[in-house]
Amino acid sequence: MRIAIVGGTGPFGRALARRLHEAGFEVVIGSRDADRATRLAAELGVEGAANALAVRGADLVVLATNADGALDTARALREDIGDTPVLSVASELTFTSEGVLPSPEATSLAERIQEELECPVVAGLHSLAASTLGAAEVPQEDALVCGDDHGAKSLALELAERLTAGRAYDAGPLQSARALEGLTAVIVNLNKRYKGHAGIEITGLP
Repeated sequence: MRIAIVGGTGPFGRALARRLHEAGFEVVIGSRDADRATRLAAELGVEGAANALAVRGADLVVLATNADGALDTARALREDIGDTPVLSVASELTFTSEGVLPSPEATSLAERIQEELECPVVAGLHSLAASTLGAAEVPQEDALVCGDDHGAKSLALELAERLTAGRAYDAGPLQSARALEGLTAVIVNLNKRYKGHAGIEITGLP
C-alpha cells in the first residue's frame, strides 16, 4: 500500500512515516516546502515531494497537518486527492491554565474535512502520540478508527494494525470522531498530570 502523509515533516508525520516504512509500506511525505520534504525523506529512507505531488497515486492519504491548518490544506488539495481515501488524525485542542480542552465545535474536524473533499474521510490514531510512535519499541497499545466508508475504513485499519503491538478497532461511523478527537485532550491532560505517555488498551472484546 502506498501512503501519502500530508504534513509529513511535522513531529507526528515524521514518526508515522518512519514507523510505516519499517512496517513495509511504501511511504511518501508531503510538505508545502518540497525541498524540506525531500531532505527529510532522504533521512527516513522514503520519498518526499510537495503535497500536491505526494498525494497523486497514493492508496491512502494521511492528513497529518496541525489542526488549525487542516481545513485549508484539504481545500487546497481537493482536486489532487480526488477520490483517494483520507485519514484525518488531528484534534482541535485549547490549552488553558486549567488543562487542555476539546474543541467546542458541534462537529469533529474530520467531519468538516469530509465536507471539503469528494473522497471518503475516516478518522483515527488520535490516542497515539508522536513521541510514542517515534520511540524505538513498537507501542503496546490499541488504535481506534471510525468512518462511514467500508473500503476507506479497511485501509485505515490495516495501517493502524501495523503501527502498534495492540489491535486496531472499528469505532463506528464518522460521527464518532467527535469522541476520538476529544479523547486526545483527555490523554494530554493525563500525560501532563502524571508525566507519562498514556495510550489506550481496549478490554473485554474477542
